[in-house]
Amino acid sequence: MKLIKLLTAGVFAGLAVTAGHASASVLDTVKQRGTLNCGTDNTAPGFGYLNTTTGQMEGLDVDFCRAVAAAVLGDASKVKFVTVTDKSRFDAVLTNQVDVVFAHTTIKPARESSIAIDFLPVNFYDGTGVMVKTESGVKEFADLDGATFCTTQGSVTETVLTSAFKARGWEGSKVLTYENLEKLFAALNSGRCNAMSTDKSALAAWAGNSPKPADYLILPDTLDKSPFGGFVAANDSKWRNALRWVTYGLFQAEESGITQANLEEKQKSEDPFVQKFLGVGGGYGKDFGLPDDFVAQVIKATGNYGEIYARNLGPDTRMFLDRKGTPNALWTEGGAIYSPLWN
Repeated sequence: MKLIKLLTAGVFAGLAVTAGHASASVLDTVKQRGTLNCGTDNTAPGFGYLNTTTGQMEGLDVDFCRAVAAAVLGDASKVKFVTVTDKSRFDAVLTNQVDVVFAHTTIKPARESSIAIDFLPVNFYDGTGVMVKTESGVKEFADLDGATFCTTQGSVTETVLTSAFKARGWEGSKVLTYENLEKLFAALNSGRCNAMSTDKSALAAWAGNSPKPADYLILPDTLDKSPFGGFVAANDSKWRNALRWVTYGLFQAEESGITQANLEEKQKSEDPFVQKFLGVGGGYGKDFGLPDDFVAQVIKATGNYGEIYARNLGPDTRMFLDRKGTPNALWTEGGAIYSPLWN
């Protein structure tokens, strides 16, 4: 009987330890540390890029990192940017080098099922494209039978390309891979490959930021869908859910017309939803382990989704990617940027 009691006690003690371990969340770790470790690229203009003139990181992905820091810590500057590549980004989050990754990553089922990550909502809709030197005379993908393509290591583009070759019966075409977009662009310019293939937004960014944008042609073909989203390690619902609603908060703020410029005015609104959304006299924060005014902190720091998009990819940037008529427009304008109900 004593043995049974001891064994039973041991089982319950083990369960308690397991339960305690299960309750630990990256959210708590980030709060205790006082800094968010955010994985992002530094070679992707418009998304994650180190501006050598200012010495500052900039881009849509970078602003999402800052938005998370603002929501969790109340200060968008409390973020440490950790450079990741297409190849290293998943290991970085699985080995706790970073708390979250925003690095123009395509959401695919195999990644969530086999890499043990959880994706956050789609924050940009893209597609796999191909860019060539204008002087090559190539006008469409069909002109590249037998060509050498280059793309980044660890991306899905290599699979997309090989599938495209097989579907067209191309036997002479091949793929070379490089560590990051900077080396990829250099390979195209040096003639090591005939075409550069990655997400169309990245192609537009590199061409637009080059000394002579007219030297490059992005072909009209889109080889595959490429919806981007941030991601965290799997099985931490507390952290994942908090970051999901930070993302939705950016979407909803744009839909509701709440901006950096009018935030203080909106905080005085008599609209019950706007009051709660911005954490005036209560809010949604407690549902996610965040301050009630977490959305207001995010908007104050980065602006809404539309402002982030315009700052990094809008008409005043060299890589202008128009939202109109694309999934990157708000759902109210025919796009797919959409927040679930908050009420």
